[in-house]
Amino acid sequence: MAGPTDHRASRKPPRRGLRAPAGGRSLAGQVFLLQVVVVVLLVAAAVAQLVVQARHDSHEEARNRSVAVATTFASSPGIVAALASPDPTAVLQPKAEQARRRSGVDFIVVTDRQGIRYTHPKPDRIGKKFVGNIEPALHGRVVTEDIVGTIGPLVQANVPVFDDRGEVVGIVSSGITIARVSRAVNEELPVMLGVAAGVLALATGGTWLIARRLTRQTRGLGPVEMTRMYEHHDAVLHAVREGVLILDGDRRLLLANDEARRLLDLPADAEGRPVAALGLDDRARELLSSGRAATDEVLPAGDRLLVLNNRPTDRDGGPPGSVATLRDATELRALSGRAETARTRLRLLYDASLGIGTTLDITRTAEELAQVSVPRFADYVTVDLAVRVLRGDEPLPGPSVEMRRVAVSGVRGDHPLYPAGHPVLFVPSTPQAAGIAGGRAVLVPRIADSPGWRAQDPERTAQVVGFGIHSLICAPLNARGVLLGMVNFWRSQAPEPFDEEELKLAEELAARAAVCVDNARRYTREHTMAVTLQHSLLPRELPRLTALDAAYRYLPAQAGVGGDWFDVLPLPGARVALVVGDVVGHGLHAAATMGRLRTAVHNFTTLDLPPDELLGHLDELVARIDQSDAAPSGDGTAPAGTTVAGATCLYAVYDPVSGSCTMSRAGHLLPAVVHPDGTVHFPDLPAGPPLGLGGLPFESVELTLPEGSSLVLYTDGLVEDRDRDIDEGLELLRRALSRAGRDPEQTCRDVFEEVLPLRPGDDVALLVARTRVLPAGHVADWDVPRDPAAVSGVRAAVERQLTAWGLDELCFTTELLLSELITNAIRYGAEPIRVRLILDQVLVCEVSDAAGTSPHLRYAADTDEGGRGLFLVSQFAERWGTRYTAGGKVIWAEQRVPR
Repeated sequence: MAGPTDHRASRKPPRRGLRAPAGGRSLAGQVFLLQVVVVVLLVAAAVAQLVVQARHDSHEEARNRSVAVATTFASSPGIVAALASPDPTAVLQPKAEQARRRSGVDFIVVTDRQGIRYTHPKPDRIGKKFVGNIEPALHGRVVTEDIVGTIGPLVQANVPVFDDRGEVVGIVSSGITIARVSRAVNEELPVMLGVAAGVLALATGGTWLIARRLTRQTRGLGPVEMTRMYEHHDAVLHAVREGVLILDGDRRLLLANDEARRLLDLPADAEGRPVAALGLDDRARELLSSGRAATDEVLPAGDRLLVLNNRPTDRDGGPPGSVATLRDATELRALSGRAETARTRLRLLYDASLGIGTTLDITRTAEELAQVSVPRFADYVTVDLAVRVLRGDEPLPGPSVEMRRVAVSGVRGDHPLYPAGHPVLFVPSTPQAAGIAGGRAVLVPRIADSPGWRAQDPERTAQVVGFGIHSLICAPLNARGVLLGMVNFWRSQAPEPFDEEELKLAEELAARAAVCVDNARRYTREHTMAVTLQHSLLPRELPRLTALDAAYRYLPAQAGVGGDWFDVLPLPGARVALVVGDVVGHGLHAAATMGRLRTAVHNFTTLDLPPDELLGHLDELVARIDQSDAAPSGDGTAPAGTTVAGATCLYAVYDPVSGSCTMSRAGHLLPAVVHPDGTVHFPDLPAGPPLGLGGLPFESVELTLPEGSSLVLYTDGLVEDRDRDIDEGLELLRRALSRAGRDPEQTCRDVFEEVLPLRPGDDVALLVARTRVLPAGHVADWDVPRDPAAVSGVRAAVERQLTAWGLDELCFTTELLLSELITNAIRYGAEPIRVRLILDQVLVCEVSDAAGTSPHLRYAADTDEGGRGLFLVSQFAERWGTRYTAGGKVIWAEQRVPR
């Protein structure tokens, strides 16, 4: 039978959210487990540290004892005489065993200089080879080492025995086994573990007491349940459109939600104050102070009428106090005016859909947005667009987007807002930055009370507030999830600030304008895509080479995209390739063809072909491109205008070792050679047909260029124009190049100033390269007889040369590389065989012979006696390859030079 207390408990409804978790451990249990785990880890770490430290100290003690015993025995009287006696073992064995037992070491072994034992604890080991490193002792040094000896793992010290002349006549080794070293640690281990167990038990007990108290305070709830209960209550409290006030038994305010603060205009620190100190009207203060129940009582609160309900909380055993709810009755008066406001705003949206986006110009679209919004919605409107959007690109993600003001419109022209063209970068505290981060419009009812907005530019914002602008809406321009810019609506003439409804209208205006801005941006992007493609296919910078200094200029035609290109490509053996070409025509097809030809030249240079052979391969490629592009499409029709109408190219290879330059051209203009004294001439170089025609071979010409000469490559857009003949342009180029003592960069500037047409009708590419010659001391070569015995002599000569260059650390790998390459040349090549070293930014090793066969890298089988030479070369060299010459081939390998 239940008593009175049980009866009252059965009538009391259970509190929601206070039941124990069903599917997980309580918060107290989790804290208990966490602390236990931490204590266990700390105790284990401490024990492990003690054990490791004890073992380390014991190990060091063993080393010190071994050294001391061995040193003492080696210095003892009579040991030198015993070593020189006919039977050293008979004399030394008793002394060594006696010393071993007294010193506590496991052995004392005396050996001769060859490591043959004279003494040992186990007599059967006498006369055998000593286990350990005696080399330092033979040089007079004391050494300790950890080894596995005949009596197990041990620590031993090897000490030399010196005679009267200071020469080492024998070695004394003393050691202690690991088992003896570890014995002391093992004896202390039970004590350590006992102490650790006591600490663990004490810490676990304290943690259990803390967890028990935490269980009572949290009522057994887990973290998830407590967080869910708090979030649920907090969300409901602040989401309702009614104000909620909670007071305690002393009539102090415990909690007020956002709506209550708004309706009663409560101060920020209202919570904790008594009702009498909240600044309420008399009737509201009296009702809340009394704590009496009230239902739908109408109370004045400033310019509002509030409907208040009040209920005490001490019923059914609850805590003393009361809960009051409030709702605003004045909103009913505003409903009649909202319909007219809605009609006005719909009309504004309709006019905006017709007036924004009439052109595909980004700036004009932003101006239309500003004009349609003033003065019907805002007194001033500013539009800021991302700089990348103005270029037709999508802005980078992130809160810090660099923008530029592109449109300003207002009821007055003397406003202090930033003018059009001003760069804008919003600081993180501004409402604009908040709108960018959240992707939604942000309302600032009173900008004078917004320190975050004023932080953008304190001086300017003070002028804006002083001008009378008092309210702001910042709406991001988003389209397809991409931020394009920001539109700001400013209010100055109307006294009331922007409200939430106007915030939604601003978002709608911004959304419609964003679509138009994005359309204009995409048009701009398409317009600039061709130019961007062309620039992306050209080299961004020239490589730094020892062979020459180079500079370039490139100017696209005003009519659109063209197909001119140039390149400076490093080749093996410190050589460099210079190339310039021109694809006839304009447009994306010309740019794409230029990119394909430039890529092909890059690929062909890896084969290290002579200029005439490279142009032959390039000619075949252009012919295949024409055949492929002219093939009928899937519907049976042939594409029009996609074949290569014409392409020219000039390819030159300069060798700084010999100072020679080999050139070949396919229908391209002659290059210009400027000698150090300023003399300019155009070498007689066979023209060859343009690329793609086929049928005729290309010819090469080899020139010797004095050091300091300049080789000038260019396209026809520089010297040919509709207003002048090409001969006149070439003469202008000759005069512009005829001044001596200029570097390539200055030469490019002078040529563009003096030769470039006023309005070029074609792309212009100019490449100026001033030659250098490698110093004679950076090149070494040797003739090698076809005799395997000659390899060693070459290796010795190479070693001397590398030592002279200060590259001793490369001697081993260089000798290995040359040994393999020379052996291959002697075995499979033909005379003459020659070796050459070139010291440049890398060390180049070359082995040439008269045979035309090329070696191939392969994996040798386990049973093969050879076939591993090139595999070793590929592993030790940075790069390696084969270059064919008129007299045979050259196999080269490069190594990085230490800096």
